[in-house]
This record gives sequence, structure tokens and C-alpha cells, in this order.
Amino acid sequence: MSTSTLRKYATPLTIGSFILMAVTGTLMFFHLNTTFNKVAHEYLGIVMIAAVVLHLVLNWRAFTTYFKRPLAMCIMGIFILALGLSFIPSSQKGGRPEFGAVRMVISAPVSTLAPMLGTDTQGVIDRLAAQDVAATPDQSLSDLTGGEMGKAAALLVALKQ
Repeated sequence: MSTSTLRKYATPLTIGSFILMAVTGTLMFFHLNTTFNKVAHEYLGIVMIAAVVLHLVLNWRAFTTYFKRPLAMCIMGIFILALGLSFIPSSQKGGRPEFGAVRMVISAPVSTLAPMLGTDTQGVIDRLAAQDVAATPDQSLSDLTGGEMGKAAALLVALKQ
């Protein structure tokens, strides 16, 4: 392919992949994404990398001028520092703390969950039965949903109502 042909594709590919990454990334941040959004974000992110590399190669001369500007160097340096810091292992296990709290609740046996829901064990079992879920006092919502956190959390919300 000639340089002029590559130029016709480099910027549109970069813009299109950026739009996809920005929208799917924002949806993921707010936990509004679908499974396909996540897959598209992860796999089409590779397309964005290729598009940006192609764009850089085709605009190398203009790109190198940014390395002569102190403000540009400072901004790029901040992002490189943030990238480096992102590799530091966290002492927190299991991700975000609010998810850890939800995991603790949905992993608790129904008998332990009952007082949190303002009822007794049989009351929780009855509420679960109303949701077409058969439970025993020693089972957790996680057990009842096959370990699927989203389903267990939805069941917890239904129990609270």
C-alpha cells in the first residue's frame, strides 16, 4: 500500500476506534456495559493500538516536535508515571471495596442474612420461594445462583423489597 492510501485509513481508523473505546470504557466504568461491550473494548482496543501506530508512523515528523515542548513532555511524563504506578500491587484483594461488601453479604448463609433483611430465617426462605428459589438456612445467595455475583445481587435486591 502506498503512503497516500495508508493516510486515507489512519485517521478514520484512529477516530473510529477511539469512539468505540471511549463509549465502551465509559459504560464499563459505570457498570452499564453488556458482555459484548466488554469484548469489543478488549479486542478492538488492539485495532486502536494498530491505528495509532499507523497514524504515528505517517505523522512521525510532526509527532517528534512534541518532544521539544516542555508542557507536552510534562503531560506525557505524568501519564507514563501513572502507567508505572498502575503496576504496583495493591494490598486490597478482590477489587473495589463496595464489591467486597456485596460479596460478603451474598456469601452469608440465609440464617445470617435474615436479620439484615429485618426478618427471620423462615421469612427469607419464604421470600426466596416467592422468587422461585428453593433454599435452606445454610445456603447463601451465591450458592443459590451458582456463584454469579450479578444474579445473587439482583436476588438480594428482590429480597429487600
